[in-house]
Amino acid sequence: MKTWRDILNSSIHSSAALNAHFKSEHTSIDRVIATYPMRINEYYLNLIQREGDALWKQAVPDAAELEDPVCVEDPLDEENLSPVPNLVHKYPDRVLFLISSQCAMYCRFCTRKRKVGTDRMAITPQTIEAGLEYIRRHPQVREVLLSGGDPLLLSDTGLDSILSRLRAIPSVQVIRIGTRVPCTLPMRVTPALAALLKKYHPLYINTHFNHPAEITPESSAACALLADAGIPLGCQTVLLKGVNDHPEIMRELLLKLLQIRVKPYYLFQTDLTAGTNHFRTPTATGIAIMRSLIGHISGLAIPTYALDGPGGKGKIPLTPDYILDRGSDLIFENYRGERCTYPESGDGT
Repeated sequence: MKTWRDILNSSIHSSAALNAHFKSEHTSIDRVIATYPMRINEYYLNLIQREGDALWKQAVPDAAELEDPVCVEDPLDEENLSPVPNLVHKYPDRVLFLISSQCAMYCRFCTRKRKVGTDRMAITPQTIEAGLEYIRRHPQVREVLLSGGDPLLLSDTGLDSILSRLRAIPSVQVIRIGTRVPCTLPMRVTPALAALLKKYHPLYINTHFNHPAEITPESSAACALLADAGIPLGCQTVLLKGVNDHPEIMRELLLKLLQIRVKPYYLFQTDLTAGTNHFRTPTATGIAIMRSLIGHISGLAIPTYALDGPGGKGKIPLTPDYILDRGSDLIFENYRGERCTYPESGDGT
């Protein structure tokens, strides 16, 4: 039986391997791969049903990645917000700590596609120690989000070492892990990994599913292992043109997430990342999708639609507008478009 490492090691990285699998010709992607590497592991490759489907678009390079006149390499200004390498301190009480340079699949819409999977993302024992030392010296940091790359591609031993040192810092109250592994390489989530993570509560995981076809028996089992270990699971979905920018697709995805005990957390407007402009939709598309969901499915299934402000300005919620007028009465409409009135408090507070 293949281990998760075997599956990862058999990933395809070249147009020749892609062409051999799909019996087709896609040599034009070689130019893209030279700048933005490709990795599609065997598990995710076998989920792709046909060329050009929603999973293909997320995994396979597109010439449009090199023809982006709008976006920039570091849209969230992470490099300038990094007081030490691979640690981003944007918000007062929490930091983003990059501890892995590898992913189980290199998603074509990745915010950090400028460096993930390349030698431009150097993570070493020295950068890990520098990040930990920064957190120790800044007790206002109460929450640490581990990301990368994908933290769950570290060995159990390596991940245990980082988590134990974080937990030894008195000011760190909450640890979060951002990972797409439950979706793209679910066999990495083993009973041993779940038991390891369970030692470090309160620990939260935000995973990342973009399409209902990514929710499989394997990914469901991976999420079950984590949930059974007492780990709250959230999902950060990205709104992607041609992948999930339709109300029915999004509805199906969100309801399926609840069935595997994953709470929809964010629906992100695509970042202004160089090489991803072809994935962007107008924000009006996302707002219309949210209006089609709110009130029509369980509130548990409703994510926050948000835009991560360019230049490191932080996440901004984008919501449908239900308020019609403000005065002595608040006039608004409900999810059915019915007009409603609510008398305001007289003291203005």
